[in-house]
This record gives sequence, C-alpha cells and structure tokens, in this order.
Amino acid sequence: MKTAILTVGTEILFGQVVNTNAAYLSKNLQDLGYDVMYHYTVGDNPGRLKELLGIVYRDCDLVLTTGGLGPTEDDLTKEVISEFFGEKVVEYPDQLEILKEHFRSSGYSWTENNRKQAWFPENHCTVLPNLHGSAPGFMIDKNDKIIISMPGPPREMTEMFETQVRPILEARREHFIYYRIIRTIGLGESRMETVLLPLIDGQTDPTIATYAKEGECSLRITSERDSLKEAQEACNEMVDKVTELIGEYIYSYDDEDLQSVVGRMLIQGNISISCAESCTGGGFAKALTDIPGISAVFDRGLVTYSYKAKQDELGVSQETLAKYTAESEEVAYEMAEGLSRVSGSDVAVAITGVAGPDDLSPDKPAGLAYIGLTYKGKTSVTEVRIKSRGRKWNREYFILRMFNEVYQAIK
Repeated sequence: MKTAILTVGTEILFGQVVNTNAAYLSKNLQDLGYDVMYHYTVGDNPGRLKELLGIVYRDCDLVLTTGGLGPTEDDLTKEVISEFFGEKVVEYPDQLEILKEHFRSSGYSWTENNRKQAWFPENHCTVLPNLHGSAPGFMIDKNDKIIISMPGPPREMTEMFETQVRPILEARREHFIYYRIIRTIGLGESRMETVLLPLIDGQTDPTIATYAKEGECSLRITSERDSLKEAQEACNEMVDKVTELIGEYIYSYDDEDLQSVVGRMLIQGNISISCAESCTGGGFAKALTDIPGISAVFDRGLVTYSYKAKQDELGVSQETLAKYTAESEEVAYEMAEGLSRVSGSDVAVAITGVAGPDDLSPDKPAGLAYIGLTYKGKTSVTEVRIKSRGRKWNREYFILRMFNEVYQAIK
C-alpha cells in the first residue's frame, strides 16, 4: 500500500525540533510491507495542511500524521482532516471523561481548552488512546482512504504506534518486505556498483541499492513477496550472489558498524588488545570502551602525543624521531612494537599522523597517518592518505581505519 508520512509542526520547519518521528515511522512501515512514497512537513497552518492532504492522496491510500492534536488554538490537525474527509467534528463524551480522569490522576489542573482533545470526526472514526499523554490519536477509514493521526511527542507517538497502530497495519498489509543490509569497507560506491552491475542491471525483485557512508559503503537488498518466507529466501539468494562478487570487502551482513563487529570478534576469540594513539587523541580507545563487555579483552589505551611520551611509554628511539619525525612509518612501527612489549596484548595497534587542519609540510599533509599493528609476533604498518576534510573528520576516519586494520588482522 502506497503510504505517506505527514509531520505537522512549525517548530520542525524552523529547525527547533529534529523530526525523529518520520525516521521511526518510515523504518517500521517498510518492515511491515508498506511502501513509503513521501515525507512531508507542514507548519501549523490549516490552509496549507488541507492543500497538502489533497496532494498526498493523489498517489497514496494511507497517510500517517504526527503532531497538532493538543489543546491549543494552533493544534488543528483533527479539524482539518475532518473537513478534508467531509466529516463534522463532535465531542465524544466517553473520551471527555477519560481525559478528565487523566488530569485528575496526574495532578494537573483542568482548563476548558483541553475539551477539544475529546473532539473527533463524527463518522468512520476510531479513537486511539494515548497512554503517555493527554491527546488521543484517531483513524479515519473512508472512501478507500485511510489516515492515522498520532501525537507529536516521540514517546507518546512511539507507544501509540507499537500498541495500537502496528496491529491495525499488520492486519491490513498486502505484501511482506524483507531486507538485508550489507556493510563493506575498502570499496568505493562507484566501484561497488560497477562490480555489481550484472546483478543491478534489469533488477526487479530483489532490488539492490548502494549507499555511501563516511569511509565505507552499504548495500541494501530488498524483496517484496506474498509471504515473509518467500521474501527472505529471495533476499538470501541475492546475498549469496553479492558475496561471490565482493565478499572480501564485506564485514557485516546485519547492518552492524565496524567497531561492534571487531569488538565481538575480540571478545568471542578472547583476543586481548591495547592501543597507543597520537593524532587521534584517545578516540580509538573511547570507541572500544563503548562496546559492552570489552573489559574482558581491552588492556590499556595510551595517548602518546609528544616525542617524550613516545619515548618514555613505548620506547621509540630518539634517533628515529629525529630522523623521520613523529609522523612517519618508522615511528608507527616502533610504537606498535613498544606497545606490544609493554602490554603483552595479542593485538597492539598504534597510530601517528597529521590530523590537521594545517599541513605540517608538503610531504606531510593533513590527512596523512600511519597505523602500526603487531599481531602474533608480526608487525606491519599501513599508510593512510586522504584528502583532508577538517580535523574532526580526519580523526574519525583514522579511527575507522584502525578498526579495519584490527579486523583484517584477526578475521
């Protein structure tokens, strides 16, 4: 069923509130097999809201709205929707009593403007109780068109969707959608698409879509079938074909980020790890400690920013620093070797480089880093050289590459 999400609220248009409701609904609707065609946001203006409903229903049969159900004068979603469907708004006595009881039990003072929260379309209307707030939602099912209107606060909207709206939609869905998200590193989006072109050309179902992310690429494989089992089987067959073509770059088949995958591998394999950081300033250690259970294998994280720290903590020689400078392959090698020696960890990973924003010299530009890694008695160094996008971005990318080096070593 073709579906649109319509968010009502001037505060969202002004950027004062982030529209998390649309993202939440879109994901859940796709999972339920509903084709989300549009996202719209409109301010608290009845004329524009009514006009937008006319536009939406030219293409869609189902619309979900959030916002504009409260007691104030600018909360006009119900009134506008009712007018659009040719329905009169009337007071529901049972809802009025529920509303007043909510105020009594919550210790709030009743004001007469709250009465409008008990007004609903006279016909074709199903009221959706709000268990976490005062404004109920509602559904109109008329003339082969459905609209479901929910409150704007995310906590209220989420609870209403999960307990009341989801069962309605599950009972009405016509198809099942199943998808897998594959995540890769070391393969650009254009290159990925070129390699996968034999599968992408002429695709019908399953469909393949590529997405570029910071330093990596994702691939979404989607199938829509009459049963969930059929959709899963079709999707998994395509996953096998994709793996044959780009399997060496895939690190997750379940949309997990790289640090989570690496963390799980370290914990499950009981592989201890330590890190020494210069240009990333402890960012890699912070990312590691974000992983639940990592204390079982993470020994230590050192920030050896200065020459003295590299010498004192890791045993990097003064001669190496003087000859090659800190931002060099040779220093990264000695950092990893020294960290392995002092920590005794199975994996010792170290990084040094130029975070920016300024270049150190023509041959040491911002965006240059060296990652040293010692594993099973062997030490290697990888050069990372990217076009600088600013200090923060460069450091985040370096951290991603550190995780990739660990992943490649232990996978």
